Amino acid sequence: MRVGPGKEYAVSWMYLKSGLPFEIIQEYDNWRRVRDSEGTMGWIHGSLLSGKRTAITTPWRTGASDKTINVYESPKSGAKEVAYVEPGVLAYIQKCDGVWCELEISSDGKKIHGYTDQTDLWGAYPDEKFED
Repeated sequence: MRVGPGKEYAVSWMYLKSGLPFEIIQEYDNWRRVRDSEGTMGWIHGSLLSGKRTAITTPWRTGASDKTINVYESPKSGAKEVAYVEPGVLAYIQKCDGVWCELEISSDGKKIHGYTDQTDLWGAYPDEKFED
């Protein structure tokens, strides 16, 4: 991440994990001004970004007493739970219908597939609908 839209600008941050979600807030030529889940903003070359949607689970709940979110087998309340997820877990979003998001999460070499409430994710706007 750079402080401005060009290689002549200083590097302000280096992300070492791939697939992190960013909110694109501005575009200039091949550069994108982005914001991460912690509010850090800067410029990243478009070739370093992917169109694949990812999210981070409830990063705002890190100090809460009940901080886990449920991942369900189907997109409805009362469905069978397939996992409990801590804040800060990276998930790949398959689709969101404005209420539920279908996710894939890798954990300990296994893939967890299920649905969670869209409001428990940073990486999908409230009420946003899309399909990967």
